[in-house]
Amino acid sequence: MLHFVYLDEFGHDGPFISRTHPRYNTSPVFGLAGFILPYDKVRCFATWFYQLKNNLLAWELKRSGKHPAQWEKKGSSLYTVKNIRKYPDLRAATNRFINRIQRDGGELFYSGLNKYQPPANHDSKALYRVGLTKAIRLLDLKFSRTNDTFVLMLDQHQERTALVKAASQTMFGEDGVRTLLEPPFQLESHLYQTLQCADWICGLMGRWLSHQCNQHDFNDFEWAEHYFGDRIRIAAPSGTIESRGRSEEQRKSGYRHRFLNE
Repeated sequence: MLHFVYLDEFGHDGPFISRTHPRYNTSPVFGLAGFILPYDKVRCFATWFYQLKNNLLAWELKRSGKHPAQWEKKGSSLYTVKNIRKYPDLRAATNRFINRIQRDGGELFYSGLNKYQPPANHDSKALYRVGLTKAIRLLDLKFSRTNDTFVLMLDQHQERTALVKAASQTMFGEDGVRTLLEPPFQLESHLYQTLQCADWICGLMGRWLSHQCNQHDFNDFEWAEHYFGDRIRIAAPSGTIESRGRSEEQRKSGYRHRFLNE
């Protein structure tokens, strides 16, 4: 069977030392996350999510003055400590779309890296390319086991050509990926309800994985584990975070993380 995979970025692609560092303090993780659906469930899910978004964010949508099909709320702005605590409807809506994805025969997905390179060695562009390649290979492994195929949808990226080249090399190299039918399509997220859902998932995953990898610095994201940790572990059976050694600056700063793949 053919599956559609919708992915966006979570975390931050820049260096990280600690939450209190004056410059490198954004996120200890970076990667791609979203969801997988059988091809014949895509349209009905998009319609369902469109209605969910309109109901949940009716007040903001009205203020925007835009048509609902061309308006989006970024996951990074949605999944804040304040919103989670203040609006139980947001928690309920999150559980609803996770349930819907699973009921439609799909699952959540994430693939990323617990960042370890010191700032002097960090390359944000290379990090995204490596992250994309890793995600594609992980998806290929999943679909190879069931003799299925997939197409990959990504939010538009400024390094579009480089990313397509990297994906093409992954597909057609010596150890090529066989279940991906075409290099990833890059789309305008404000026009695609499915990519907007992937962005919401990234907003949640970025908080949850930051807390999982570095509870010392990101204790305020404990809500992600409390409300959604068990749900994510069940709904994203193929998800992985690669954890490697800390940089010298991270060791000096007291940065600690838990190795998720141990």
